[in-house]
Amino acid sequence: MLVHLALDDEIQQYVLDVSLREGEIARELRMATSQVFEHRMAVSPEQGQLLGFLVGLISATTVVEVGVFTGYSTLAMARALPPGGRVIACDFNEEWADIGRPFWERAGVADRIQLELRPAVQTLDALLAAGAAGTVDFAFIDADKENYPLYFERCLELLRPGGLMAIDNVLLTGNVARPDFSDPETDSMRALNSALRNDERVELSMLPVFDGLTLAYKRACD
Repeated sequence: MLVHLALDDEIQQYVLDVSLREGEIARELRMATSQVFEHRMAVSPEQGQLLGFLVGLISATTVVEVGVFTGYSTLAMARALPPGGRVIACDFNEEWADIGRPFWERAGVADRIQLELRPAVQTLDALLAAGAAGTVDFAFIDADKENYPLYFERCLELLRPGGLMAIDNVLLTGNVARPDFSDPETDSMRALNSALRNDERVELSMLPVFDGLTLAYKRACD
């Protein structure tokens, strides 16, 4: 019995051919990003589609995104929101975000994106201080890995009961599963993954897709 299917290039292309619904503006943003940056910090188009799907599935109106880069995932989630919804997008690099801004405008969702340019912990703390605990529907974490535990705790507090969190790069190209491999990013991610396994505040599913994506559903208060 086959337990896991290894996705070679042929199968991966088939998945894209039969399921990807990437709009032209999103594709152009992805191409514009690849022309400037050789490394791949942006989510893939199929992952962007999944994020938008999840936002729509839970009828989210308020999203917190930790880590914007050039705003491909921001665009995907903003497009899934209803009019009046907002993505509170946390990043520190205005130059990166400026690449995405024209595409947000062209897609007609710029008014749904509240870009916060400062360390994300400061933005999350400010939201909590302003009384936003329990008001966020969806949170997406895709930023510096050393601070993932801090982001998780703050985003969990911001989420409403029944809210959903998506945590990216939880496998770190497989390094988390290699006991002899150690660096600050990997050690931090291992610690978070282990802590989440026994965290009774959430329902949990780690998906071995992309670079590992954990979905955490905030349980209702007893």
